[in-house]
Amino acid sequence: MPFLENLWWLIVLIGVMILVHELGHYLAARYFDVRIEVFSFGFGPRLIGFRRGETDFRLSLILFGGYVKMAGEQPGEESVNDPRAFLAKPRWQRFIIALAGPAMNVALAVALLTGLFTVHYQQPPESVKQAVIGHVFPDSPAAKAGLREGDRIVKIDEIEQPTWEDVILKEVASANRPLILKVERQGQTFWTTLTPVLEERTGLGYAGWAEQGEIQIANLTPGMPAEKAGLRRGDVLLSVDGQPIRSRYRLSEIIRASGGKPVTIEYLRDGRRHTVVVHPVYANLDGTPRWMIGVEPSHRLVITRLSLPEAFRESLRENAKHATLIFRFLRGIIERRLSPRSIEGPIGIARLSGEAAREGWASFIFLMAVVSLNLAVFNLLPIPILDGGVMLVLLVEMAMQRELNQAVKEMVFKLGFVFLMAIVVFVLYNDIAKMLPG
Repeated sequence: MPFLENLWWLIVLIGVMILVHELGHYLAARYFDVRIEVFSFGFGPRLIGFRRGETDFRLSLILFGGYVKMAGEQPGEESVNDPRAFLAKPRWQRFIIALAGPAMNVALAVALLTGLFTVHYQQPPESVKQAVIGHVFPDSPAAKAGLREGDRIVKIDEIEQPTWEDVILKEVASANRPLILKVERQGQTFWTTLTPVLEERTGLGYAGWAEQGEIQIANLTPGMPAEKAGLRRGDVLLSVDGQPIRSRYRLSEIIRASGGKPVTIEYLRDGRRHTVVVHPVYANLDGTPRWMIGVEPSHRLVITRLSLPEAFRESLRENAKHATLIFRFLRGIIERRLSPRSIEGPIGIARLSGEAAREGWASFIFLMAVVSLNLAVFNLLPIPILDGGVMLVLLVEMAMQRELNQAVKEMVFKLGFVFLMAIVVFVLYNDIAKMLPG
């Protein structure tokens, strides 16, 4: 059952994130000789566990979270005067303890991608690294800007010679904001302006274009015409009824427009060209009845291995890019250029976890690295109940060289808790709304 499978992979994914995050707090606190009373995986009532020294290591009922309980964390506790209490330590030590959790998540993200890239590094073929448009949707912003299949984007805003990845990042973060494009078409260049619209369902900018590339079969639906005709995963699709296939959307368009008539597919397998005739069927596999052949196309990627130093450098670059993207999204939401609907909650992450696990171990590890980095950034936000809020209060106190009023701290903490609960409610509502039709 997909729901239970997604839930299991979510628990695995979040479990690793929580364990590593709390381990960061634990190790830093131990280093500064803070007495740790509880290390809990999960919240709520204790289920099972063991005591080692003065610490109760436990598994609690609610698995979506975890915490490290240090002695004297809050004023008024009996242990607050203990020299090994958290509040008895210098502020710079408390700051490092708070920072250690997110830092461990960043370290995990870097380590995961470094390890992954040493055995499985995906990149597009050299021939398709340029930002060439492979498909333009009718009546889309790209179509209204006069763009066509085969156009190459030479410049987008301030980015010269962009990759398609650069183009996508600009697109999704620029809803309702004009993008200035320099385009090359058949040896001639021209300028145009494109304004992505805000796609309500995803909360992201949408331009209505797709990259040009070599299209291969990622998956086949069992019992459908493509499988029966002998097509296999990994076959590179060249043309359908003589029309070149440079985008996965173009394939779908041609099959839908076939009206059920047989189509001739030319493809490449093991370096040799083959031709096969496939008879589309009218089916409803995803809620939309249409003519189909049962193929899931994707852009062809070249799988290579990087040396350890190269993998480490590429991991740093990839994580830096993702961190920058996160902050750009947050800025876009604050500036109301992006919708908060673009945020994925636990249900969305569960779906992504299940999909990544079904795709293979490499996809799941990549997702784990991305989620770990997102968790680090989220925890560094200056929300009082999060690590970033604790660090902000400590910085303010260090600047003032005195403690903030306890009543002020309690009020700020309560406001932060309410704000955090509001975010939880919103992302859950958002996840459910994305699942509903329409």
